[in-house]
Amino acid sequence: MHKRPALELPPVTLSELDGVRYLHLGSIWIQGAMRIRKPQQVVLDYVQRMLASLLWLPTEALGDGQAVQLGLGAGAITRFTAVQLRMATTVVEINPDVIQANGVWFALPNQVEVVRGDAADWLAQATPASVRLLHVDLYDQEAAAPVLDSAGFYAACRAVLEDGGLMSVNLFGRDASFRDSIGRIAAVFGADQVWSLRPTREGNTVVVAGRGVVVPDRETLSARAAAIESRHGALGLPARKWLRMVRPYTAEEATT
Repeated sequence: MHKRPALELPPVTLSELDGVRYLHLGSIWIQGAMRIRKPQQVVLDYVQRMLASLLWLPTEALGDGQAVQLGLGAGAITRFTAVQLRMATTVVEINPDVIQANGVWFALPNQVEVVRGDAADWLAQATPASVRLLHVDLYDQEAAAPVLDSAGFYAACRAVLEDGGLMSVNLFGRDASFRDSIGRIAAVFGADQVWSLRPTREGNTVVVAGRGVVVPDRETLSARAAAIESRHGALGLPARKWLRMVRPYTAEEATT
């Protein structure tokens, strides 16, 4: 498996604007955000869309199983899965300063298992078929492309998912980079198990991939979206809009 080369980790810096606290890694690029007075609110559009994987889970099963986040950022997804969904939640983060910043400035829940280490190393020792929701958001200070993006990496991600489990990946960068990445994901998961959401204004495109996921009919998906909005819409989860954003992967997507 391709692993992150040994590099000096960038410094963590913070900024605040209009009641929102932002995390940066030695650059102007935003690596995460939290509304200071409402820490459970999911602020960034792309992070909201990473939670669109909830649409593929039965409403009555939300909160079951294990959630894992690779790359902590400002902890928005970790806070949501641990506190709102009450899932057993693990986060893997290589930068100790990011972990410390989350504990002090980003309301990291006490019940979350925090693993300091490389995501590839964690996947290599993780129990197969043990994770229901896997969120992958692995960027360095350049924020140009994921630092782990090989077929081997995605195969390891699939291996830790339980049957019916889902992976959400934040992809960002040039069009060619996105096409290459989603093509690798489709080759590993199967083209019928991969979906993408409309890009955000900033250029983030979220890809959702499943392991043996059975897609329900539109009526069921609409009911699930309504349930998600009823429970969590005030926190920034526009689930009905997600339905209009989602499209299944096609082979042409990797070549156009």
